[in-house]
Amino acid sequence: MPLRKCAVLISTLSYLNSDSMVFSSITFLYYFLPLVIGVYFVCPKNLKNGVLLFSSLIFYGWGEPKYIIFMALSIVVNYILGLLIERYSGSAWGKRWLLVSVIFSLGMLGYFKYVDFFIANINSMTGLSVPMLNVVLPIGISFYTFQILSYTIDVYRKNTKAQKNLLSLATYVAFFPQLIAGPIVRYTDIAQALDRREHSFLKARIGIRRFLFGISKKVLIANALGELCKIFADSPERNILFYWLYAVAFTLQIYFDFSGYSDMAIGLGKIFGFDFQENFKYPFISQSITEFWRRWHMSLGTWFRDYLYIPLGGNRVGRMRWLFNIFLVWMLTGLWHGAAWNFVIWGMLFAVLLMIEKLWLGSFLKKMPEIISHLYVMLLVIISFVIFDAPDLSTSAERIRSMFGLSGLPLTGVQSAYYLRSYLIIFAIAITGSTDLPKRIIDRIRNTPFGAIALTWAEPVVCVVMLLLTTAYLIDASFNPFLYFRF
Repeated sequence: MPLRKCAVLISTLSYLNSDSMVFSSITFLYYFLPLVIGVYFVCPKNLKNGVLLFSSLIFYGWGEPKYIIFMALSIVVNYILGLLIERYSGSAWGKRWLLVSVIFSLGMLGYFKYVDFFIANINSMTGLSVPMLNVVLPIGISFYTFQILSYTIDVYRKNTKAQKNLLSLATYVAFFPQLIAGPIVRYTDIAQALDRREHSFLKARIGIRRFLFGISKKVLIANALGELCKIFADSPERNILFYWLYAVAFTLQIYFDFSGYSDMAIGLGKIFGFDFQENFKYPFISQSITEFWRRWHMSLGTWFRDYLYIPLGGNRVGRMRWLFNIFLVWMLTGLWHGAAWNFVIWGMLFAVLLMIEKLWLGSFLKKMPEIISHLYVMLLVIISFVIFDAPDLSTSAERIRSMFGLSGLPLTGVQSAYYLRSYLIIFAIAITGSTDLPKRIIDRIRNTPFGAIALTWAEPVVCVVMLLLTTAYLIDASFNPFLYFRF
């Protein structure tokens, strides 16, 4: 699916399509969000979920109200199915109602996200001319579908009680901070908080800090790197250096883009009394591909592990069945990211790499110097994201060949050398910021008496500076993509 611009949390609010204006970034930051927070904290406890649900529906439906219908239908249908699954728990009907939930939810996701992909491939393989339906993908459907499935599956497994209050379940599914692009929040993680949650000044302060940190990552770093990727795409100059600049820039961009959004969602969740799970844990410091996927998009990885890989038998089966389980999970992981073959290949690449590590390479990597294993991981991750970003397989193959000097291109050029110098500081900040080095330095300072006092006074100043810089960038810049809207 092509990248679609749309309004979303602060830096990510833009356009749903060329004709449909949604919240602008500044409107969201200085009007919508303060209004929602203000109303939320002055209203009685029994109305707080209603405020969040109403605000979420406004947020989601501002540009394309018709998509609220599909989300509302999913909520109501699975609310009823959750009650039926619990009522018939332990019987064949309980399993049947769960199957209805899975078929309904995945059927809706499959129609909106994959029907044109399948028609195009059928036409290609058979020579038919079945007309494309040109179905528009509702924003965030991949995320809220998985959240709904986690609810009905956990009710079936008796990991949680079915939610009797439709408004509470709707608030869980539609909650605007993480509705558009995750993290994938499981019902069991916030079930208690939906009915009873604590608010405090400390929690709100932590949430505000986390939110501002996330938006700064997105706007000040990811957007800057995205501009370099766009320059590469628009430039006629092609050389090895330019391809590597693009590849590294995109890899860092997608990390700061998505982890920045996750930070914003987690921060807003804190403000409203919810504790969302972490979604990233410094993946670029990994020493193996296995470790990388324990640190990258953790909510998606654990979802596939708990709701697909383990039910299939995981690694507790014969080798051939185990290999099949890995291939299936990673093929679907790739396909979840988008209806295109490059996403499938991207997922299958990681399936192969993970199997190689588990069968042969894993023990060898542990004995290698850390710098070697780290370079091994980063090289493969960068190549994988070149595949991920390419519009088609031939383009990804051409880019990878060019990166390794197999296309007869010169080593460098005037433009590539200029942009290397121009973006050197951004690269240095991004590379350093993607590691745990800043955190370790801050923790060391905090553990000293003077350092703890200095950080206490510096924190609000830094937050205000981040807000001002972000606002200035948003007012001045028109380039504000958000990569995960395609999912």
